[in-house]
Amino acid sequence: MLAIFQAAGWPIWFLLFASIVAVALIVERLITLRREKILPRNLLDEVIRVHHTGKATPDVINKLEQNSPLGTVLAAALRNVDAPRDVMKESIEEAGRGVAQNLERFLTTLGTIASLAPLMGLFGTVVGMIEIFGASAPTGGNNPAQLAHGISVALYNTGFGLAIAMPALVAYRHFRNLVDTYIVDMELQAVKFVDVVHGARK
Repeated sequence: MLAIFQAAGWPIWFLLFASIVAVALIVERLITLRREKILPRNLLDEVIRVHHTGKATPDVINKLEQNSPLGTVLAAALRNVDAPRDVMKESIEEAGRGVAQNLERFLTTLGTIASLAPLMGLFGTVVGMIEIFGASAPTGGNNPAQLAHGISVALYNTGFGLAIAMPALVAYRHFRNLVDTYIVDMELQAVKFVDVVHGARK
């Protein structure tokens, strides 16, 4: 492996760093964006039950807020349970914006790596081409070792750039879609809770 990096020249180290960051972000997002952590099953039913039994104390609401992103949104609703419907929905939307921003954390970086890796590979290719032309002597003779090294730099960097960009782009699209789905689900569950609270008053 070290021989490949040496053959690819110094531009490969930028790609290696980008690949390490991409793998770290993908693993972190896989762990963080698990459905059971974002949208715990039966949490809405528990919150409705707490509301009906009148046990929504500040302590319970604070624990709910720390429970999960869905808990944060429902805690905002519980804090405004006595407010008009519009005020309650506004508090849910504000909490939802904060939750959405947290769920989207690192996705911009991952998307940037997916876009930048091919350009970094192209940069390595250009460096390799420069070395190839540099291997050509003014008299027309060529240095075979330098020529071979330039070709290695050009091809390895192009290949590594694409190899990093493809999985990074797939992961970015997957996580973006996952976050959008979670946000829609949270909105639906929050609206159900609002309907339960205000439907009970009519």
